[in-house]
Amino acid sequence: MAGQTVRKQIGYAWTDYVTWNDDERWELVGGEAFDMSPAPAVEHQRVVLRLAAAFHRHFAGKRCEVFVSPIDVKLSENDIVQPDIVVVCERSKVKPTHIDGAPTLVVEVLSPSTEMHDRLRKMALYARTGVKEVWLAMPSAALVEVFVLDGATYRLTGTYTRGDKLRSRVFPVMNVNLRHAFDFPAQTGEPVQVVREPGVSYRTRPPVRPVRRGAKGVGTRTRRPISGQQKRTA
Repeated sequence: MAGQTVRKQIGYAWTDYVTWNDDERWELVGGEAFDMSPAPAVEHQRVVLRLAAAFHRHFAGKRCEVFVSPIDVKLSENDIVQPDIVVVCERSKVKPTHIDGAPTLVVEVLSPSTEMHDRLRKMALYARTGVKEVWLAMPSAALVEVFVLDGATYRLTGTYTRGDKLRSRVFPVMNVNLRHAFDFPAQTGEPVQVVREPGVSYRTRPPVRPVRRGAKGVGTRTRRPISGQQKRTA
């Protein structure tokens, strides 16, 4: 996914957007057009599919509805994006051709070429238009960051990795097991790095006890705590 500005003109609007070729993927942010082709990588699509499946299981039969890209989300006349997954809880926003207004929750699965676009331009846009919760998923690192709207900006509420159960703040009953989302081998030729950190154990200081010196001694002395060391790997 390129995520680069390729059209020189600015000030594009919804009326321009709907005339463009459906075979090309575009996003408008502040009237500026961004080419979101070519298609995402296999690893990206694996994560999208597995997260979307978890969302579908949770929201089946409920008021909110889940949609997967490519789907147009019209946040304003000059802001049209295609998030990877959206959760819409207001049925009036679901139109025959697009979502009209801010979804309740958005998931963006990051690709190296689009990460800056997603983190900077689109996160600011989501905050400005009132998206309550955003997940940023990173397939290569097997991480998901969860952001919740706090006033005019987002607050990071948690970072989750493979094996964690991610709990949404907006939908607290929903738990997503990330072991399934990131359960795939590294790509051929992709280096796998294991980071190990030596650690120490931190003990609570034992209570200070007086020690008698004997018949002729006066005063007391304290015992020095014996520190232990334990090996930890991360």
